[in-house]
Order: sequence, then C-alpha cells, then structure tokens
Amino acid sequence: MSAWRQAGLNYINYSQIAARLVRQALKSDVRTEAQKRDESSVKFTQWKDGKPIKKQ
Repeated sequence: MSAWRQAGLNYINYSQIAARLVRQALKSDVRTEAQKRDESSVKFTQWKDGKPIKKQ
C-alpha cells in the first residue's frame, strides 16, 4: 500500500499537496507565476433527464 493511502489521502489530495510543495520550492522569480496556478474553481451543473437544469 502506498504511503499517501496509508495516511488517509486519496490521489487527488496527494497530488495537490505535492504540487503546492514544488511551487513553494521554486526560485522567487518563477514562484509568483507558478502560484497563480495553485488557485482553482469548480462549477457544478445539475442534470435531469439528460439535460442540464437551469437555475432560476
């Protein structure tokens, strides 16, 4: 069993932590550009009968 699994993480959490640590280890001139990629957003769309439901 892998160490991240034993620590109670799933692969997504593990890869996010690893990416954040790599960005922090970069030199300061490229770190600011790389840290912009650390932010993310998610959009959820509900579906019913094969079509997206519009919010009213």
